[in-house]
Amino acid sequence: MPFYVYAQDQPDVADQLMDLSEEHWSYMDRFEDRLILRGPTVSDDGEEHTGSVHVADLADRAAAERFAREEPFWKAGLYRDLTVVAAEVLLDREPAADVHYTLVTAQWPLSTGVPGDAERRELLGAEPDSRLIFVAPLTDDEGTGTKGVVAAVRALPDEARELVLPFAERLAGGRLAALTAQRWERGGRH
Repeated sequence: MPFYVYAQDQPDVADQLMDLSEEHWSYMDRFEDRLILRGPTVSDDGEEHTGSVHVADLADRAAAERFAREEPFWKAGLYRDLTVVAAEVLLDREPAADVHYTLVTAQWPLSTGVPGDAERRELLGAEPDSRLIFVAPLTDDEGTGTKGVVAAVRALPDEARELVLPFAERLAGGRLAALTAQRWERGGRH
């Protein structure tokens, strides 16, 4: 079952992140065959690490919580906030290296129902916009309702937010979805 795991950095931890980066990568290497999406969020200028994103296919919530809490940066106290939410991957394209991406997220109170096959095609369009590389509704653990969305978009934040807004609002049952957009980079050792 895929889980979206996001950890927000504590302020002023860049040096400690660098010191532990090999330990972090070694830990993630253990999950390489289960990582669907991975990489850091960064400041608008791309210079500062602001958080860490992983979508991992794990057995259940307990395994997802262990994955998040045993990660070396978390154990060292370098993160201030942690989000672990079940996800249903609708679109997953390989991100290119050295390209600007934005991670767009939203969370809302639980809406009933998750998209079926026909609804998935309708949400993303017959030919999904090529700038979308990853889209996943965030769901309850049983997969019976949506409570958010995560998307990776090959665009800068304002354009990415506009691209994701229509299907985020459809997933939210027509309610206005407040979207957060932050720069994201493809992660991993390779």
